[in-house]
Amino acid sequence: KFIKKPPRRGGARGGRFPERGKTGSNNMSDRKQNALTGFIDSVYCGSGVDGRGLRCVVFFSGCNLRCPFCHNPETLFKRGRETSAEELFQKLKRYKPYFKKGGVTLSGGEPFLQKDFLLARVSLLRRENIHVVAETNGHIPDEEILRALDGVIVDIKNQEADEPSVYESFFTLCDRVGCPYEITNVLVPGKNDTGEKLADLAKLVRGRGKRVKFLPFRKLCEEKY
Repeated sequence: KFIKKPPRRGGARGGRFPERGKTGSNNMSDRKQNALTGFIDSVYCGSGVDGRGLRCVVFFSGCNLRCPFCHNPETLFKRGRETSAEELFQKLKRYKPYFKKGGVTLSGGEPFLQKDFLLARVSLLRRENIHVVAETNGHIPDEEILRALDGVIVDIKNQEADEPSVYESFFTLCDRVGCPYEITNVLVPGKNDTGEKLADLAKLVRGRGKRVKFLPFRKLCEEKY
């Protein structure tokens, strides 16, 4: 019922994350876990750019940032549909044969804001051996979430007021818990494409053995404002 067209983004995202071999279990009882509800803007099945293989992308509602160039402004607040972890799991499970070499990507908005709902979703999906990654802005370094996921795609905003140390903490935690991560950056003219900003970005990833995947800024979301 709430499978929609995908929100438009700044560019293609990718990522190849291996299975981490976890069952996705946590401390919540099954009944309590399945009853947890969260806010979802939409779900798009058929993405080939949000992680390895074909994927279903779940767009969480709510975000902790207010980027002036956001491509999904409709996800900034919790105004989406409220659904239970079990209900959404059953809808996604039907697509399992379709994305058997892919999986599910949790995007947004910022999925880390709805921690309990996210963990319940991941646990249910991992029981079915479904590969799960999250797309995040990297401002919420949460060890429990990172241990539950198969990987994360971290989009560095790198705008005027963005503090690089926030990402250093996030990447350090990913390394410590063994959560694979990919780094992306949308280049926005006049916002983060200066020599100084790019030098800061290079300094941030230097020594981590990572490369930044630059994404073009597109005005496809213009009618949303």
